[in-house]
Amino acid sequence: MLRRLHHDQPESFAFTPANLEWAKAQISKYPEGREASAIIPLLWRAQEQEGWLTRPAIETVADMLGMPYIRALEVATFYFMFQLHPVGSVAHFQICGTLSCMIMGAEDLIAVAKEKIAPEPFMLSPDGRFSWEEVECLGACTNAPMAQIGKDFYEDLTTERFAEIIDELAAGEVPVPGPQNGRYAAEPLGGLTSLEEFESGRSQYNGSVERAVRLGDTIKRIDGTEVPVSAPWLAGGRRVHVSAKKTPAKKAEEQPAASSAAKPAAKGGEKPAPKAKAKPAAKAKSAEASAAQPAARPEALEAPRAGGADDLKQIKGVGPKLEKLLNSMGFFHFDQIAKWTDAEVAWVDENLEGFKGRVSRDKWVEQARILAEGGETAFSRKVKKGGVY
Repeated sequence: MLRRLHHDQPESFAFTPANLEWAKAQISKYPEGREASAIIPLLWRAQEQEGWLTRPAIETVADMLGMPYIRALEVATFYFMFQLHPVGSVAHFQICGTLSCMIMGAEDLIAVAKEKIAPEPFMLSPDGRFSWEEVECLGACTNAPMAQIGKDFYEDLTTERFAEIIDELAAGEVPVPGPQNGRYAAEPLGGLTSLEEFESGRSQYNGSVERAVRLGDTIKRIDGTEVPVSAPWLAGGRRVHVSAKKTPAKKAEEQPAASSAAKPAAKGGEKPAPKAKAKPAAKAKSAEASAAQPAARPEALEAPRAGGADDLKQIKGVGPKLEKLLNSMGFFHFDQIAKWTDAEVAWVDENLEGFKGRVSRDKWVEQARILAEGGETAFSRKVKKGGVY
């Protein structure tokens, strides 16, 4: 299925303070240089905050993790858990249409959704509160047909009960999730045929439903205030400093009449053309240098000196692709990098297409000074032993 970004996009995105704190804690779980591993939880949190996943949100998360935009876009478009179009402000109904559910009446549920919500998938209801889509198997085949609403499964549905659930949500109620035909979980419709002695001692609801009932509102989106951020691994350990990307204000003559005006998404998920924008924290050092003095291109060589180029991959943060890029720019030796001034670091940081900010983030100059003097770093030793790349 082709998944594209919605044609109307907001101007910018920023995590709320609570969600930003949560995001920083997630990033801190991963080793230095592997922050991109946090891409899925951060995209999910952005979606929870906004209701759907916008292009500015994807780009903001990519900047926080030091990733090219296209890499973040690949994740967002691959997983169907990410909604790339606006969905209902109250609830989005995901109706399973795979074999078991189809046999048991999924098409009838879809007919109800078309009648009571909107005639087409992802089309908002007239009041903007509801939307629906057909999805692949959600793994509740024994309880077919079923639908996921918010974070919960509603199983053993009939057209009548499904219509009632929509009406209850419209009235501000949160229907009890789980089987809707009196079943406790996924036991035979005729009742238990084994382990019957446990029936009398069980709670009113099965574990999933009981937690949902206890929470009371499982269609409500997470806003970051539910529980304190827990990051015990940070005690005495590393900290991460990231900040959300900020979109600069347009020039007065370019300002739209309304501040909420939308802009079309880049076709094909391409990264938008470069434009002036605020620097994320990962580039703070080069940004400060640029403010103090103009960025300056470091002195380059046409070819490596006699004896050949240094193995720049011994610098943490430089992989085979980056080494090739640096060589093409005329940088072949540790001592070249070791001599870069702040202004020169700022220039290189801005011109490493796809890797912007990597020089200051990974402290290349400091590493290069050690290597240029014949020393070693813990990372360079791993490279020499063949433990990297």
